[in-house]
Amino acid sequence: MLRLGLIFDTMSGISQANLAKFKNYEVFTAVYTVITRKIKEQPMSNLQQTTSALMWGDKRFHTWNYEMHEQFDNKVFKVMLDAGFTCPNRDGSIAKGGCTFCSARGSGDFAGSRRDDLVTQFNNVRDRQHLKWPNAQYIGYFQAYTNTYAPVDELREYYEVILQQPGVVGLSIATRPDCLPDDVVEYLAELNQRTYLWVEMGLQTIHNSTSELINRAHDTACYEEAVQKLRRHGIRVCTHIIHGLPQETHEMMLETVSAVARMDVQGIKIHLLHLMRKTPMVKQYEAGLLRFLEQDEYVKLIVDSLEMLPPEMIVHRLTGDAPRDLLIGPMWSLKKWEVLNAIDDELKARDTWQGKYWRKS
Repeated sequence: MLRLGLIFDTMSGISQANLAKFKNYEVFTAVYTVITRKIKEQPMSNLQQTTSALMWGDKRFHTWNYEMHEQFDNKVFKVMLDAGFTCPNRDGSIAKGGCTFCSARGSGDFAGSRRDDLVTQFNNVRDRQHLKWPNAQYIGYFQAYTNTYAPVDELREYYEVILQQPGVVGLSIATRPDCLPDDVVEYLAELNQRTYLWVEMGLQTIHNSTSELINRAHDTACYEEAVQKLRRHGIRVCTHIIHGLPQETHEMMLETVSAVARMDVQGIKIHLLHLMRKTPMVKQYEAGLLRFLEQDEYVKLIVDSLEMLPPEMIVHRLTGDAPRDLLIGPMWSLKKWEVLNAIDDELKARDTWQGKYWRKS
């Protein structure tokens, strides 16, 4: 049976936020009885088609935008920041050179400039995005490099100044699973009690052979331990994975999706692998270790992935961005909206949706 909130969404258009209005238990029970009876009267195929189309607004997967409207009843966008960190697999602490796919800006190519202080960065990035969404609220997104790779007092200074900015409703902090010492996790737990907090961690793949090839310098067990550490404090976790990594087959990519679906994580970002100039992966490409995915191939892979994910898992992203002047391939990825529309079309063509084949183990 669907969650009660989804039943209301499906049958009457009443949002989950409006459920709170049903304070009279008898009225609530009566409405629930009528709605569930109507659902039972529908053929299952019609019910599946209805719920898949309407479960998350006009989307067949649990989008970040849908979740933000549920949480804040407003458009909320991430303001991308570069606080000047590095990574332990860049500075020699555990490895050198960084992840082979990662740009010189530590995957923060669209973040503010680290030459500016954080407030200046915040204002600049916010104002650019305000051109599209003038009435939005904001989540401060510490995006570039590893954003817990510093003493906790330094982290506190960075995070708190962004929380003080007008319109900020929360923080999203990108990091690695091997950069979460106890005192940092305790501070994150404190933040989680007073703001809307996400910790975003790069897994990329569950296959340790691939992790070694791309110089992640941690294994899957390390990632799973970090998730458990954060979840003990109720901290939301968003897992990043990449489709199209060197020498990975479709089966290997879907094995990663299946593993993430079983983890206690609340969100996922699925990235298309971009090959960018001046990254170590260029040499791997030249050595024949990397094949670019075709657009149609990627779209089908994404839909396969969505079908495996639990319906409550929030999809923060289904493809990534790369600066045009740095991108070597695949060049079709520059047409982001074309790709996203193709994913929507494939979901409809298959009459499928997020969670169709997910089963709680």
